[in-house]
Amino acid sequence: MTDITPPHHTADLDGVRPGEVRFAAPAPAYDDAGLVFIGRIRSPWAERSACPKNIGAARERAQPATVEIDAAFRPALQGLAAGVYVHLLTWLDQATRDLALQVPRHASGPRGTFSLRSPVRPNPIGMHLVRIEAIDAETGILTIDTIDVLDGTPLLDLKPYLASVDAPPAP
Repeated sequence: MTDITPPHHTADLDGVRPGEVRFAAPAPAYDDAGLVFIGRIRSPWAERSACPKNIGAARERAQPATVEIDAAFRPALQGLAAGVYVHLLTWLDQATRDLALQVPRHASGPRGTFSLRSPVRPNPIGMHLVRIEAIDAETGILTIDTIDVLDGTPLLDLKPYLASVDAPPAP
């Protein structure tokens, strides 16, 4: 019988390699998107009318915010540090989800939802590039430079900004 295991593959039967750790939270159901909120954003913005419309406008206001990571997901903070940029993926839970065309205030006519950064979309996932100012992995609190979402917005994921792969190629 031939061994079909790749030479550097040392995963156990569950697909976990040595040194890997599964989350303590229940696994999502995979018959749909299986999204799990991993924490919440704490921002100074309690009402839509006061909330900056984008991260640039939020930076102009210079209001710091925090990210609260739920206990089950805190081990995944290992490797992050103050001073680095991360993409926060949020669930914009107060957004409507029913417009294919929108008329933004800055445009002269309708535009397709996928050409806009509007929170109104079939899956209201927000993407925010923020700088970590401080991190307390034990409590799961990340202080960030600013944010453009309402207080209590659910957090879906956090991914590091990597200039070597995230910056577009030079023309």
